[in-house]
Amino acid sequence: MTSEAGREPGAWSRRRVLGMLAATAVPASLAGCSGSEGTTGSSSSSGPSSSGPSSSVPSASTPAAEAGSPSTSPTPTGPRPLFLGTYTSAEGGGTGVGVAVYDARSGRITGRGTIDGVGDPSYLAVHPDGRTLYAVNERPEGGVTAVRLSDRKVLSTRSSGGEAPCHLSVHPGGRWLLSANYGTGSVAVHPVEPSGALGERTDLVVHSSPAPGPGQQGPHAHQVVTSPDGGHVLAVDLGTDTVYTYRLDERRGTLSEVSRARTRPGAGPRHLTFHPGGRYAYLANEVDDTVVVCAYDPDSGRLTPGGPQSTGTGSGTNYPAQLVVTPNGAYAYLANRGHDSLTRYAVEAGGARLRLLDTVPVGGEFPRQIALSPDGGLLFAALQRSSAVSVFRVDPDSGELRRAGEPFASPVAVCALPL
Repeated sequence: MTSEAGREPGAWSRRRVLGMLAATAVPASLAGCSGSEGTTGSSSSSGPSSSGPSSSVPSASTPAAEAGSPSTSPTPTGPRPLFLGTYTSAEGGGTGVGVAVYDARSGRITGRGTIDGVGDPSYLAVHPDGRTLYAVNERPEGGVTAVRLSDRKVLSTRSSGGEAPCHLSVHPGGRWLLSANYGTGSVAVHPVEPSGALGERTDLVVHSSPAPGPGQQGPHAHQVVTSPDGGHVLAVDLGTDTVYTYRLDERRGTLSEVSRARTRPGAGPRHLTFHPGGRYAYLANEVDDTVVVCAYDPDSGRLTPGGPQSTGTGSGTNYPAQLVVTPNGAYAYLANRGHDSLTRYAVEAGGARLRLLDTVPVGGEFPRQIALSPDGGLLFAALQRSSAVSVFRVDPDSGELRRAGEPFASPVAVCALPL
């Protein structure tokens, strides 16, 4: 385990997972949100809670497959869907997946209720066709859940094969769901049926080597994503200080390891984000408070990390959470838990360099996850300890961030997924 607030050194156990999920301290994972009703800045959370259809939530025509992975579509008009992850078993948490809409120009958020029946949905992803939402169930008996968005019906919940799944993503072809089990350091594959429901798990890969890094008692898979070229699946493991590259057999739904990238011992890699050009990726290291530019070879799937760089947060305690990159590849942003800020980087040399520009206050405590709207014009920050979501306008020329009103109240907000 890491020394992150809300985590304790020592072996991961089901007892510890339960204790963490039941407390207000940080459970071990990534992303989430709730179902607050109202507008940006409102503290009301009494909106309708429903599993039925809601005509006020527009459908997503071209959603990204994962929060924080924007497309290059033009700025849409009218309200757009926003889904929010939370911890349902945490004190003050939500009751399921929060449903809201946002104005793509102003950033104003309006609550639209909750999708109940989804336990501890701390990270969210949507199918490429925009019809089905997927959530991890970050619990000792980990699971993944599929929800049909047209009527908010829970289609299926399947075991993730491990403890405390904290991240998931849909393979670009739409036929496979990938999930990362933090507690047991494994990556699972589930088939996606034509209805959007999930079938029985087809593979489970456990990170049994290398040995855990300094201060770690075992592997802790924190993220699993597909490379931009679609040829490889990459899994980031905080416990082993390693990013694993796999090939996915798209017929059988199985993973075959092809390479490993080791970070500095004790770096604690958490989240990897690709540059739109597909030749570079940026890695947020949670434990040693650094970011790293990595070269990526699409042919071999090999990732080559560079040297550690500053997060711009000074000497205080800080745990980087997530990096996102603008659709044009010009700027990157990092969420800082502890410093409670967003770091802005200029992306240079075609993606090969990050140049630190500044940090701005995030408007609350413990930004667990950040995501850009599909057009890149807005940045959403899920503020776990403030139970809110901040919204920033992104200047298209300078990349500067400007707050768009007061934060939107959302119980134990740990993921924001704008479509």
